[in-house]
Amino acid sequence: MNDIDIVYKFLRDIAAHNDRAWFADHRDEYDRARAIFEHMAEQIIAGLSTIDPSVGHLGVKDCTYRFYRDTRFSEDKSPYKRHFGLYIAAHGKKAFHGGYYLHIEPEACMLAGGAYCLPTDILRAVRQSVVDEIDEFRSIVEEPEFRRLFPTLGMDRVKTVPKGFPRDFPFPEYIRPKDYSLGTAIPDDFLRQADWLQQTLHVFEVMKPFLDFINYTIDDYE
Repeated sequence: MNDIDIVYKFLRDIAAHNDRAWFADHRDEYDRARAIFEHMAEQIIAGLSTIDPSVGHLGVKDCTYRFYRDTRFSEDKSPYKRHFGLYIAAHGKKAFHGGYYLHIEPEACMLAGGAYCLPTDILRAVRQSVVDEIDEFRSIVEEPEFRRLFPTLGMDRVKTVPKGFPRDFPFPEYIRPKDYSLGTAIPDDFLRQADWLQQTLHVFEVMKPFLDFINYTIDDYE
């Protein structure tokens, strides 16, 4: 069995048996899947640091999450996640500074990145930077490979031009997002391929100019 298939099998199993008793009986399967995932994470961080040296100081623990869910404010009380996530951000997982993300979940794998849940003042500042430097921003997000990988900007958008911005701004789609994030779905077979690492790094390399643009503004607030 391919290493990634060991990871997929465990994640399918935990999705079907998401309770503490099952997990305790299959802890060795979790440990094996986690070890495979963390080895992948090491390779990605090392490769990405040659493209973006700002992340070179990070280790796996800086970029990964607990597998246990915080259920305090959720109607879903299942104790465990159904995915592994890797978030590589130079200022840490909790900073507003945008980073690179790998999501591993059977039938829902994704490469993504950007800045999420920005406070109102920072979001407004990033939008203002887009308006002020629209030619530079367009050169990034309208580049053909970028557009192929990331056809949609932001997870959610306001319906009209945000308050305080010129109504006649010619590119409203670039200031309507409520977050500056990107994502591209990948099939499960993507991570089975011999060159999965090179393909992953390619996606992140295409993403980097976008991150550099938004982080230039975000970093003024951190």
